Amino acid sequence: MSDLRATITDLLPGLRKDLEDLVRIESVSADPARHGEVERSAQATADLFAAEGVDVEIVRAFDGAPPAVIGEKKGPEGAPTVLLYAHHDVQPENDPADWDSAPYEPTERDGRLFGRGAADDKAGIVTHLAAIRAFGDDLPVTVRLFIEGEEEVASATLPDLLEQYEDRLRSDVIVIADSGNWDIGVPALTTGLRGMVRMDVELRTLTHAVHSGMWGGLQPDALMAMVRLLDSLWDADGTPAIEGLTSGPAADVEYPEERLRAESGAIAGLEWIGTGSVVERLWTKPAVTVTGIDAPKVDGASNTLTPSSRARITVRIAPGDSADNAIACLERHLAEHAPWGAEVSTTLLDRGEPIAIDAEGPAYDAARAAFTEAWDGTEPIDMGVGGSIPFIAEFLESFPQASVLVTGVEDPDTRAHGANEGLHLAEWEKVLHAEALLLRNLGS
Repeated sequence: MSDLRATITDLLPGLRKDLEDLVRIESVSADPARHGEVERSAQATADLFAAEGVDVEIVRAFDGAPPAVIGEKKGPEGAPTVLLYAHHDVQPENDPADWDSAPYEPTERDGRLFGRGAADDKAGIVTHLAAIRAFGDDLPVTVRLFIEGEEEVASATLPDLLEQYEDRLRSDVIVIADSGNWDIGVPALTTGLRGMVRMDVELRTLTHAVHSGMWGGLQPDALMAMVRLLDSLWDADGTPAIEGLTSGPAADVEYPEERLRAESGAIAGLEWIGTGSVVERLWTKPAVTVTGIDAPKVDGASNTLTPSSRARITVRIAPGDSADNAIACLERHLAEHAPWGAEVSTTLLDRGEPIAIDAEGPAYDAARAAFTEAWDGTEPIDMGVGGSIPFIAEFLESFPQASVLVTGVEDPDTRAHGANEGLHLAEWEKVLHAEALLLRNLGS
């Protein structure tokens, strides 16, 4: 074990260079102007693994679809087959002025490497690369590779890819490096994730705008109706009031108040919403958020009753529920609570299923042993995640016989998707060691 740790330490400078080179590629899958960068990112990823003896290919579901990298490197005859998943596309950087350094120029500050994709998920790619590189031609398992190029835009063609390349991806164990750990110094296996439904709702109360002085007090305008409708989504304590959504218990994990406030960005004195333990509210209960409202701007607003209004609602779905149920419950709630006879129309934008993984069996034992060794005796916790990774459901459905391990490089201050996304370098070294140990444990 100590030899493997030393090997990872020796490889670390080269691995960091590989990561920095990937971060410099602006592989923003949501930006059509940078589709060429997504292609370049796929090629760079393929080249890195090819240099380690992996038989790689860039594939896509159809002409013009985003590029994914698949590959294989054989281990001993009869050894388990392990599929390593990550994604090479990244979120937009949004306003560069919000960053303390250029988003696509990897920069180290205070033990973190900052840059878009430095953690989510190009560090995941290099974590897989490190495990393969550490063993050279003595892999203890057969490794298969799937590096996706559209995870940040909802993995639209992933089901097609899993079907088309099923024989080349089928494995005994699937390692998905797109989550994180509980804290600096405390590893975790992600065993539950909430699902998601995003829906636009539009209310109309008038056929056209009218003067607020002439008709105000009699005619409800659409903004007034929308405020009343949105308010109906929560009880007085902030608990979601949509009937029919599922809630469940969570692991007995303490989330200290000081850490919670620091990591959530809450202002001083802010009161928490909902009921139950902190991790239940974050992991195993539904949440409702209004993520956008169309309304006249304050600057330049006139004395007018607004005829129509639109809002975007996101519902996070607890494990044990389903997207179908959440859609039906939300649509029913909106129709029943539209005030004063306002006309309601809804548009479903996207959906993702919640995940609950039964993390028992030899593969999970191997993972827990690897994490405990890499973190010098600290055992991993089974962690839920309040966010959604819908593609995991696709893997569970496509490969029901496989043990799915959801791991990752992130920590509570990674700030994935936001400005100043950063990778904790010392913690990343432990992640690299853990994955190499995992492959060794699975091989034995």
